[in-house]
Amino acid sequence: MEITFEKLPQAVTQLYEKLENIERLLLSQNNTPEPEEDKLLTIREAAEIIHLTVPTVYGLVQRSEVPVCKRGKRLYFSKQELVAWILSGRKKTISEIKADAESYLVRKRGS
Repeated sequence: MEITFEKLPQAVTQLYEKLENIERLLLSQNNTPEPEEDKLLTIREAAEIIHLTVPTVYGLVQRSEVPVCKRGKRLYFSKQELVAWILSGRKKTISEIKADAESYLVRKRGS
């Protein structure tokens, strides 16, 4: 369609309608997960999340290896902190190790 000066208002209207349709589609497909609220867990719930037994979790707490809050005799665990604790123990792949080594060597040569 060739746009002339006389057809300009129609073209702008069509463009505006298409833009509104795109905006509606984008808003309807907005599937970004909302951040999960942090939840305090009991020792049993924490054990279920990290797939360990309750006595094993008590051992981790005693050795200060797992993040925990203590009020009186009760232990409370933050779900987000537990997940972060688990992920902090992730081992690197061989390709990640090689990439780290190469970047280290590049930095050393540049110094």
